[in-house]
Order: sequence, then C-alpha cells, then structure tokens
Amino acid sequence: VRVVRDGEVLDPASWTRTARTGRVRIDDLVDPGRLLALFDDGATIVLQSLQRWWPPLTRFCRALEDALGHPTQANAYLTPPGAAGLAPHHDTHDVFVLQVHGTKHWTVREPLVVAPLARHTSDHERCAQQPVLFEADLHPGDCLYLPRGFVHSAATQHGASLHLTIGVLATTMHDVLRRIVDRAAEEPDFRRTLRSRAGAGDDDPRALVKEIVAELTHWLEGFDPDTLDDTTVHRLLGRTRRPPVLDGHLLELVGLASIDDSTVVVRRAPSPPPLHERDDRVEIDLGDRTLRLPARVGAPVASLLDGAPHTVGELAASMDQSSRQVLVRRLVREGVLRTCRGA
Repeated sequence: VRVVRDGEVLDPASWTRTARTGRVRIDDLVDPGRLLALFDDGATIVLQSLQRWWPPLTRFCRALEDALGHPTQANAYLTPPGAAGLAPHHDTHDVFVLQVHGTKHWTVREPLVVAPLARHTSDHERCAQQPVLFEADLHPGDCLYLPRGFVHSAATQHGASLHLTIGVLATTMHDVLRRIVDRAAEEPDFRRTLRSRAGAGDDDPRALVKEIVAELTHWLEGFDPDTLDDTTVHRLLGRTRRPPVLDGHLLELVGLASIDDSTVVVRRAPSPPPLHERDDRVEIDLGDRTLRLPARVGAPVASLLDGAPHTVGELAASMDQSSRQVLVRRLVREGVLRTCRGA
C-alpha cells in the first residue's frame, strides 16, 4: 500500500500502527481508521502489485502476458472527489489505464525523455512544463494506453474514482546488451587490471578507453548468440515465464492418492510451458524452477500439455498403469496439471 496526496507520498507512519502476532512484531500494519481519514481528507490510496493478491486480476495479467510476451504488474488507485494523486511524471514501462469506477480527468504531455530506462527518474517540475498533447475524461470501461516516457497526471472532479494501471515490463535492447556485455567477464582479457596512470605524463586517459572499446568491438564480432542462457533467449522471443498459479492446489495435494485411470486432468497454465528434450531427459520450464523427467515420458507429457482435458487412462498405449499414474500425480503435485473433479 502507498498513500499519495497532491503529488507527494505520505509517510507510512501516518496511516500504519504496530502490532504483534505471536512473538513477531509488525511495524507497518495498516490502520483502517487512519487510512480512511486520509482518504476523506483528499489522499489517494494505492494498492500495489494487486495481481499477487486478487485472483481475477492474476488471471487477467497472466493472459495479457501470454498475448504480449512480457511480464505485467497491476496497481489500483482509489482517489477521492476533487483530488489529484501523483504529480506529472513518466513511467519507465508501458501502461494500460483501465477505468473501473467513477470518472478521472487525464492530462498527457510530450515525453521529457524518449523511451526512458529505470535510471531516468521523473523531474516533476520539468515534466509539468512539457507541452500538452491531449486531455481526456475516462469513464468506467475506458482504456488509455501510455507508452513509456509520456508525461501524465490525473485528477478526479465529482465522486470517487478507481482505476487500474497495468504496467508492461518489456525487455529493451539495453537489457539485451547488458546481458551480452556481462558475458565478457568470462574472458580473462577483460578481467585484467588496468595499468596505472601514475606518472603517465600527458597521456590522454581517453586513449585507454578507446583501446578497451576496440577490444570489446572485436570480441562482439565473434560473439555466439547460442551461448546466451535460456531465460534471456525466452525474453528475446517474447516468452515470459511465470510460476504456475496454484489456486486450489492444497486440495490437489491431499487428493493425489485418489488419482486413477478415470481421473480427468488438464493443463493448469493458459499456454503450455516450454518443453525441452535432452539426450536422457525431458525438461519442463515452470518459471521458478525446471522439472526434469526421463526422456521416455516426453511424448505422453506433450500430449497432456495440449490444453485439452485427458483421462489418465488415455496414456495406456505408451505407459503401464502404475507408471502413468505416477507421472500424472507428479505433474499435478508440481502444478503443471490440475484435476477436473466430477468431469
């Protein structure tokens, strides 16, 4: 949670309190009374990373990630009547604004920095001086797309307003270049200590920089893209991977023993996780970990991940009863599959 008013972030001490749970002391527990009093006094309440806490938004963001190929995040902004939240600023990621309740007036200005990175923080005073591109009132159901860098601000007029901002955390060319240059650390020549400049007289230190750039350029000419790690390659290809959403997984775990040939299972994620076949194994990329299985189960696993419901017994042509039930229980346990109870 954040609380902002007239462009300033309020000190959490003004809307939190301390408490204890068991032997653990909590110093930032939200005090509902104080928080709502600030809202009544014109402050905006910001619920951050809401995709982590509210399942409908979790599913929406996952579907959007599958469509766009980049990670997303979601914040909610609840603003009281006649109030403004953040001062004119730019974001370093693309944003979709989704108006949920009430009306909010938006002012969008020309970028101060074109395609900013995380290092390019907003200068609120300079942002406020940028030429206005357009102004618009967003009503429930309206959507506004803001490419990163475009300066924007919003305020309510009549009634409270609630909107979501969906941030798209896209990979940039700079991200890729950093990963490639980081690989230069594997070359001993790039780890050597620079020669001392003491007593160098009138030597221009820029000449040394020029030598280093020349060596790096030569190294880059022979760089093999196949040496990049799978995570970087997946991001380059627009394949973001998140851990499975484990809603209802506790019931799946306690019901593993009841899985038999009549049990119907289906892929848990909207899109299939990357499946890599190695010489002696098959690997499933689950985002936060890699599941490794014997190579002989590659074809049965691929069939189970096609998105359609399957009974365990359908694997009878390629696996004996004990093996197929063990495989499906493992995939359910790992969150790759879920059961369709009663199907």
